Amino acid sequence: MISTQSWADAQRLWDFQRMKHEPRPCSAVIGLGSHDLGVADTTADLYHRGMAPLVVFTGATSRTTRERMPRGEAEHYRDRALELGVPPEAILVEPNARNTGENIRFSRALLEDLHVPVSSVLLVSKPYEERRSYATALKLWPEVEWVSASTPMTFAEYVDSIKDARMVIDMLVGAQQRLVVYPRQGFMVEQTVPDDVSAAYERLCADGFTSRLVPDTHQV
Repeated sequence: MISTQSWADAQRLWDFQRMKHEPRPCSAVIGLGSHDLGVADTTADLYHRGMAPLVVFTGATSRTTRERMPRGEAEHYRDRALELGVPPEAILVEPNARNTGENIRFSRALLEDLHVPVSSVLLVSKPYEERRSYATALKLWPEVEWVSASTPMTFAEYVDSIKDARMVIDMLVGAQQRLVVYPRQGFMVEQTVPDDVSAAYERLCADGFTSRLVPDTHQV
């Protein structure tokens, strides 16, 4: 049973993770692999709206996706985009990345190998990982302008779509922790975290939403 306070705290983390960028035309759109096919849907929608001439799907598998996406997240995303009418010649697949940093680095290498000029990128992630993905991209590819995007939906709608509230909150907590831990490890740029967001995160950790946390070697 998830308490009313935990729901409120998760909503606060959700609101903070959303960057609230307005999509605009960019050189390419990169869809970050995950368990959520909504990322592929949103990427395809942005392509059809003329926001980018080229789509990159990036992602291998993880403990969350190895059973439901056995051929790799990027390959399953590609299949979904094709179903939604994105032409195959407009899709590139990067099948090896296993974390957000690799998503960015490997996608950059792929585009550079193909001599695709890139000055701006629409970065499509799960809604609760917009800020984390944005901070990572800024660190690893600062030469381009990044515009964050995700499926436009509320926290309640997202939980209903995934049908696993605890997993969603666990992942929210994990994304929030990484915003604090990873800048110290050189993986992303630092983000200013409001006190009420930090307090919400601490309460959720105390309530046991910790399965997606990573070791923080700087903690005493």
